[in-house]
Amino acid sequence: MNKKNFKPLLIVISAIIGVLIIGCIAWGIIVTYAFGGFDKTYNIDELVANYNKKSKEIKDVREYFNSIMPKHKKVDIEFEDIGKISRLEIESADTGKNVNLAPEFLDWNLSYQKADSILTVLGWTTNSLNILKEKLDNANCISIASGEPCKIGFKRSGMGMYFFNVFDKPIPDKLRARYNDSCTYIYVNKKLILEYGGGAVGSQCFFNKRR
Repeated sequence: MNKKNFKPLLIVISAIIGVLIIGCIAWGIIVTYAFGGFDKTYNIDELVANYNKKSKEIKDVREYFNSIMPKHKKVDIEFEDIGKISRLEIESADTGKNVNLAPEFLDWNLSYQKADSILTVLGWTTNSLNILKEKLDNANCISIASGEPCKIGFKRSGMGMYFFNVFDKPIPDKLRARYNDSCTYIYVNKKLILEYGGGAVGSQCFFNKRR
C-alpha cells in the first residue's frame, strides 16, 4: 500500500476507534446511572434512622393520604417538584373476577394542570396535591402508594428506589418470611419492612446492607 492510500485509511480507522471509545463511555455512564452510581445509596441503618427521625411525619402523611383515598381506587403517586408529578398510577381496588389487571391510568411527568381531569376521578384538587406534597416533604419522602402495607417511597438512587412498607396492624407471622428475604425486603419489626426496587435494570437487592 502506498503512502497516499495509507493516510486516508488511517483517518478512517482513527475515526472508528474514536466513535467506539465515545460509545463505550456513554454506555458506561448509562449503566452506572442505572445502578445508582451517581446517587447516594443507603444502608439499613440509614433508612431505619430516617424512619425513626421522621416517624411522626410519616404517620401524618399516611393519615392524610388515607383520608383522601376513594374507597374503590388504589393510587401510587410520586412527586418530582412543586407542581410536578413524576409518576401517577390509578387502579381499581375491587377484587372481583372481572377486574381488568391493567391500571386505569398510568403516566409520567405530569404537571398538576395536565393531571387535573384525572384528579376529578379521585375527587382530588390541586390543593389536595399541594398538601400531600408538603406532607411528603416533611417526612423526607417522595412517593406514597395505598394499600396494606402503605408503601412510602423514601429516595431514588439511579433507577432504583428505597421504600418504607408501613403496616397498620402487626404483620402476620406467616408473611414474615416473604418480607425478610435479605435482598429486596428487610424485616425491621412487625410494622415496618424496608424495600429496595432496582427498576427495569440493575440490582434488585440492597447495595450496602450493614446493620
